[in-house]
Amino acid sequence: MADTRYTSDHEWVRLEDDGTLTVGITDYAQDALGDIVFAELPEVDREVAEGESCATVESTKAASDIYAPAAGRIAEINELVVEDPGLINRDPQGEAWFWRMEPADGFDFESLLDEEAYQALLETL
Repeated sequence: MADTRYTSDHEWVRLEDDGTLTVGITDYAQDALGDIVFAELPEVDREVAEGESCATVESTKAASDIYAPAAGRIAEINELVVEDPGLINRDPQGEAWFWRMEPADGFDFESLLDEEAYQALLETL
């Protein structure tokens, strides 16, 4: 099974068997945002820098940027979340992934937060 890590910006990042990264937002993030009504995703083939804002979600409460967990190239986007943004609330860490990317050479997946470290971060909020 693919390994999942987290960022301090509440994105989850799954390392797939082919070396790509699948990115979405955590259950904590979708809950904090409230009812999500709009999602804008990056263009396929876009080169992104680590930490760069490359997607936006809007809820009835606020708009929030989604950041790239690594430098690399956007390989695929999930049109389902554009067509049905509420999917992000219903299944944030499953069907509602945002994009898949090919990380740049040298990316260290282990540098992201593991489950224990992410849970410790949540306890400080």
